[in-house]
Formats: sequence, structure tokens, C-alpha cells
Amino acid sequence: MLCLETICVLGRNMSEVPIGLSMPDLERRPPRPSATLMITRDGEDGVEVLLGHRCETMPSFPGYWAFPGGGVSRVDKTASEVIGISVQHCAILRELVEELGLAPEDGRLVSVEEDFRRMVVDDKANWFPLALDGDISADTTGMRIISMRTTPPFGPMRFENTFFHIHSQDHDEFSLVGQTEFENARWMRPCDVIGAWQQNAIKVAPPVVTLLMEVERCLGLMEQDMEKVAIDLETRMPGRRSILFAQGVEVVPVKTATLPPADHTNCYLVGDPEGDFIVVDPAFRHREGMEDVAEAVERHKGELVAVFYTHGHSDHMADVGLLKEAFDVPVWSASTSADRILKDGEVLKLGNQEWTVLHTPGHHPEHLCLISDSGLIAGDMVAGIGTILIPPGQGDMMTYIEQLERLLDLDPHLIFPSHGPVIPLPFMTLEHYIKHRSSRHDKVLAAVETGHTILEDIARVAYEDTPDAHPGLAIDQTLSHLLSHEKGGKVRTTDGGWVRA
Repeated sequence: MLCLETICVLGRNMSEVPIGLSMPDLERRPPRPSATLMITRDGEDGVEVLLGHRCETMPSFPGYWAFPGGGVSRVDKTASEVIGISVQHCAILRELVEELGLAPEDGRLVSVEEDFRRMVVDDKANWFPLALDGDISADTTGMRIISMRTTPPFGPMRFENTFFHIHSQDHDEFSLVGQTEFENARWMRPCDVIGAWQQNAIKVAPPVVTLLMEVERCLGLMEQDMEKVAIDLETRMPGRRSILFAQGVEVVPVKTATLPPADHTNCYLVGDPEGDFIVVDPAFRHREGMEDVAEAVERHKGELVAVFYTHGHSDHMADVGLLKEAFDVPVWSASTSADRILKDGEVLKLGNQEWTVLHTPGHHPEHLCLISDSGLIAGDMVAGIGTILIPPGQGDMMTYIEQLERLLDLDPHLIFPSHGPVIPLPFMTLEHYIKHRSSRHDKVLAAVETGHTILEDIARVAYEDTPDAHPGLAIDQTLSHLLSHEKGGKVRTTDGGWVRA
């Protein structure tokens, strides 16, 4: 049985995981190979790139503009062995048929017959025999590898992605009929894509943003000759790049001892890309993490003015000695020990950006968020992977739910969580959190009202709809609900356990 005194220890050793709970070790699978294709052409006003707008029903990057592409499948591996091209080539050629109805042939993009395309959309395994028979072209002439990127470790599913490029002077029109990934597609100049992204008018997948920035920079150096740019990129294969979630929001994943399945905390560089900026939740406890953050700060073109902590849990705070070694700047937070104590509603002027401080208690009494036109630095209000715990004795469940409702009313453009990838549809995520936590809150109270008094029994009843929940965490969070109900005058404790007040 879990010791309740242990659960209630204030601050739980300032960690996310309750003391006394043994969490299973996280087994990460190796990144899955995938491929995407940058298609360019010479437009009237310069080089243009073809991007698709992903449907909001897609599990990955819903509502984002991205290149066509996808993961390598078993059929691609089989096709590769017979056709004699790489599995990544097979994957992107198949995806190109599915998503745009196109196939490269002799340096141009041609339309695939609708019947053949429908066969591939219905079953991707059909691409192989159609390509083998010559019904669909599998020509890779002029296709270059211009970059390789691996999904950062905060992702629940990771990919080792090959970025291909093809420049087509002559092409048939793409078609979105018969597939569901893209709801729209458009030819745009890289500078226009970047400009719209910087104004938060569109959402663009992080690796696409940095790759387009590199393309735009090289186009300026090479007289708008995309063929020369592609050869240059292929030759030098640009290495590690910043992970840009939005204009003025760069993420650096830091390995931490946090609540599984997360095993990293997102440290953010927030502010003007060429002016004042802050480091949010550096979180490093070891030199390797410190060096990763310090490298990102050194790479930044602006001036670091402060370290900002969303709250005081150990998986967010840096080792004091390593922090002083890395950065000689003040610490800002809601803690009385901070160099600058931040209050709700304060506006932080960071170069040409303004970020408003939000005091959002519930998970932690001193929890802070930041919000701007770019989105919400959410700390531990929501997570991109896993869940959020409300520590009994330190947090407050009802206050947490009320703060979620406040964030929902603010309608952020994106959410940048402390754990997991960027949250692309904030409204849906916040609504889900509010509904889920409110429902559990009611179920805990209902369990007491029907005569259950022992904590373990109340947890068992309240979590009947979630049989896979970790039993220790279910008890831990049930206690949080009960303490919140007690504070609200709805339940009370007796020698026999919990009863209706």
C-alpha cells in the first residue's frame, strides 16, 4: 500500500514523481526512417516551393504547412530491393502519388492516371507493382538529398527524415482528390512563407522553417539559382539547426528525471531573435545539458538578459553551480528568492517582442506562464506527451481547472509545453484537459457520496474508466481531488477515511 504521509510531503522532494512510487523505465524505439520532398520551380517573382496544408484531423502537425512525405513502410523496403533505389526514394515516390497525384519523369513532374493513384491511396502496397510495370514512374533523376533531420527527443514518435529536393521547370498540376492529408496546397516563395510564419499568420513544421531559411539565404548568394542552391546543400549537408517552434521561440530539449513517458524538459529561448531574450527552465543537472543550452545561447543573435523559471520543481531548475558557470544573468520567477519577483499581468519587453506574465497556480502555487502573439509558454499546465500531476498538499485541483479555463479564454496561437512537442491546436487540448479533470473531480466526489471512505477504494471507483492508469498515480491524484473538495467544503476526513461534509 502507498504511504499517504509520503504522498502528502510538501513539494515531493520538488519533483514531478511522488516519492515512493516506482515508475517503469522508458524504452525508446530507434527513430523510424521517413522522407519528405521539397519541390521548387521558377515563378514569375522568383523561386517558389510547393507546400501542403495538413488537415486538422492529422495526428502529426495538424493545421501546419509542410512538404509531402511520410514514413518508410514494409512495401518500400521490398520495392527498394527490386527496383534498385533507396527505401527513402521509394517512400517519397509513393507518398508523392498518394498526396499530390504526381510522379517525377525525365526531370519533370507528371500526373498519375487517376485509377492508378486510387489504387495506391486504397492500398500503398499497390505502388510497387505499378512502379515495377512502368504504370507509375519511379525515376529519381534530378532528385537530391539536401538535409537529414532526426525528431528531437521530446517527441512521442521519432523519425530520421531524409529531405529530398527536385526542381521542376515543367510540371503537371497537382491534385488533392482522393487523399486526406492535405486540405490545400500552394506554391509560395520561401521568403513569403518565412514572413507569414514570423507574423504568426501560418504554422510551419520546425524543420521546414529552418530549411527554408537556409534556402532563402543561399538563393540570395546564388542569384536565385535553385539548382546551384540544391547542389550546395547536397554537398555540405547543413548540420544541427535550431528548433524553432515560432518566431522568438526556440526549444532546447534537456534530459531530466521527469514523469514518464517524458524524459526531457523543454528549455526555451524566448524573445527577439536579434535582441533581448530569456532562457526559460534551463533544467540541466549535468554538464552535457548545460553545454546544449549554452551552445544555443551562443548561437542566438540577441542578448541574454535573464533566466526565467515557470516553477520550482526539480525537473525545471538548473544546478546552481552549472547555471552560474554558464550564464551571469539574474533569475526571474514568482519565488521570493528570485532576483526579480514576477507578478500576474507584468509585461516583459524582450527586444521587439512583448510577453505577458500569467500567474497560474494549481500545479504549483508559484507557477507562471508567458503569452504573446506567438503562443503560450505553458510550463506544466498541459503536456505534449504524458500527463500533468497535481501534487497533493502543494497543488490544488480546482484552482488548476480554473486556470485552464483562463488559458482557454486567452485563445493562444500555439502552446509550448515543458514536456513533449508543440501543441498545434490549443483550443482542443485545453478543452480536453478541462473536461477530463472536471469529470474526474466529479467522480471522486460521487465515490464518497455513495459511501466509499478509504482512499484506495475511492481511487478504484473514480478510475474505473481508466484501467491502465498507474495505481499509485491514481491514488495520488485522487487525494489531490479530495483535498480540493475538502477545501471547498464538500468532504471531510474522519478516523475512518473520507465522508461527505
